[in-house]
Amino acid sequence: MTLKRLKLYAFLSSAFFVLVLEVSRHLLYPYLLSLPGRLLIDGILIVVALFFFGAFFHVLDSMQTQLERQNRELLALHQAGIDIGAELALDAVLQKVVDQARQLIQSRYGALAVYAETGQISAFITSGMSGEVRAAIGAPPTGRGLLGIPLGPEEHLLVDDIGADARAGGFPPGHPPIRSLLAVPIVCKPPFRGNLYVSERQDNQPFTREDQETLSRFAVQASVAIDNAHLHQRVRELAASEERLRLAHEMHDGLAQVLAYVNTKAQAVQGYLRHGKTHEASDQLNQLAAAAREVYADVREGILGLRVSSAPGRSLPEAVRDYVDRWAAQSGLTAEVEIDRRLRLPAGIELQVFRIVQEGLANVRKHARAERVAVRCHALDDRVRVTVEDDGVGFRPEALGRSEFPRFGLATMRERAESLGGHLQISSTPGTGTRVEAEVPLSVSRGV
Repeated sequence: MTLKRLKLYAFLSSAFFVLVLEVSRHLLYPYLLSLPGRLLIDGILIVVALFFFGAFFHVLDSMQTQLERQNRELLALHQAGIDIGAELALDAVLQKVVDQARQLIQSRYGALAVYAETGQISAFITSGMSGEVRAAIGAPPTGRGLLGIPLGPEEHLLVDDIGADARAGGFPPGHPPIRSLLAVPIVCKPPFRGNLYVSERQDNQPFTREDQETLSRFAVQASVAIDNAHLHQRVRELAASEERLRLAHEMHDGLAQVLAYVNTKAQAVQGYLRHGKTHEASDQLNQLAAAAREVYADVREGILGLRVSSAPGRSLPEAVRDYVDRWAAQSGLTAEVEIDRRLRLPAGIELQVFRIVQEGLANVRKHARAERVAVRCHALDDRVRVTVEDDGVGFRPEALGRSEFPRFGLATMRERAESLGGHLQISSTPGTGTRVEAEVPLSVSRGV
């Protein structure tokens, strides 16, 4: 509406200009020109003014059209960036990048090629093709023809007719017909290196320079999301590696205790047998059998914990509830869980919280002689509190010797809490059960 009003004002101003010019000329030069001459000059002025303003507003129309297109592009880029930025799994990010690029450029097909250091394609993600078509094409490309052209940071590929391009290597059987192709690089931090492709605009028109610029801008956003996914994957790998080392340490210490116990009992059995004390030897063997059952229960708990915690796509509340239910079925104890289903923690913190719950329940089974146990996990402002409470026999924490249990299990839980910048508190007296409470911050600082 504003542009139409501006056009009206412009044409009125041109008429007013002619009127003023005519009045001035009439006053100053009443005898300079004849009437036909004056009309001719007025007509020329009007035509010139109309031509000028028509050209001017044509430019304005073009600018408005371009601004509207850029506004739509920016909105689409913003939405696409939000969509891919919300994902952390690398495979899912790459698929979303291809899908969003195809929708942004309004093309029928899209693809993303990930290149290895050798220059060959290590992964090829497509969009716009059905599963049947993708299966009919067969194996992914290896990096020949146009797909084998590595693009530098400022390069692009714009082909209107693939069949007429000397660099093209043809299509495999079952591939849908493709004529046009637009490709830009995705410039990320090593080790990722890839090209983003779109082909066949939905309006059957060739790709334009504006399409290339739009896709290049989107590739910049995609590179940030891909770098973020790589970083997240690396953090998870480091957390898993650290957890493996911790588990190896705990297994080593636990097995060392068990083997030392077995060695002591075996020597005692041999001594009793040498002296003909079969009754005493039988008691020692019974203790060995009990130790074997205890170790077997520990192994089952460990395997259960690894299976539950490593399940893909499972949140902390789901993992804790699943583990407690299975643990209760194995141990025969009654267990209840109180945890917010919406609780979300960073991956490293989630794993340590889960392990604290696992170790706490192991302590209850081994030593509490309890009938009921409660597991609670709640977020409190900037920290999370984990509680394992039982109705067992209890003990005096301050009276524990270095070799007495549950010193080892509690020490493991304390180490896990303190590794996150938190702390562990134990409340227990004989005959009243035990309450183990760990609090850890929601953001971890390791002092590096």
